[in-house]
Amino acid sequence: MAKILAFDVYGTLIDTHGVVTELEERLGALGRGELADEFSRRWRDKQLEYSFRRGLMGAYVPFGQCTREALEFTDRALQTRLADVDKEHLMAVYARLPAFAEASSALDRLTRAGVRCVAFSNGTREAVEGLLEQAGLREHFDEVVSVDEVKRFKPDPAVYAHLRQRLEVAPGDTWLVSSNPFDVIGARHAGLHAAWVRRSPEAPFDPWGVEPDMTVADLDALAERLG
Repeated sequence: MAKILAFDVYGTLIDTHGVVTELEERLGALGRGELADEFSRRWRDKQLEYSFRRGLMGAYVPFGQCTREALEFTDRALQTRLADVDKEHLMAVYARLPAFAEASSALDRLTRAGVRCVAFSNGTREAVEGLLEQAGLREHFDEVVSVDEVKRFKPDPAVYAHLRQRLEVAPGDTWLVSSNPFDVIGARHAGLHAAWVRRSPEAPFDPWGVEPDMTVADLDALAERLG
């Protein structure tokens, strides 16, 4: 059994596309409601791209700034011309995104089985604490570990080293759980075990010759195997 499960937050526990309904409303008022899904996808992709680029440049900013800048870029790229008040509203929505439906029950099963669960995120501790609290998940976690503590972003090896140091565990006793292939590869590269949550059966894994130790369809399947 894994001694510690370190859960990625955005996209693994929390549905980053939970903003689509709000986008449909805001864009619909501009006659562009059909762009909601594409807007959500581009916003998320650009958010991650900005974190990668800032990491390579050594120009760290809190993840929320990457999110805000990605929102601005997407608005310009799709020429949706959102008003400032709409952008502020969407940023507020991002702070209260919903958890995936099975997240709470799966985490409950794992913790009752004696598995130590921690949240491990690109978000700041304050942002992640608030997000997990409003989603009803915070009680399942012993700790929240943020990359903000080392001013780097995943998949920088320093981030995974920081996780182990904070938790005082050996790499072999630590599992990363993430729906993001780049995160899984980063963890494996750093010597951790990793489980990939493949929420879409069509989702490909990066062909880098580095594979997850385990692939599951959702968190219930993870709890079944590790709980």
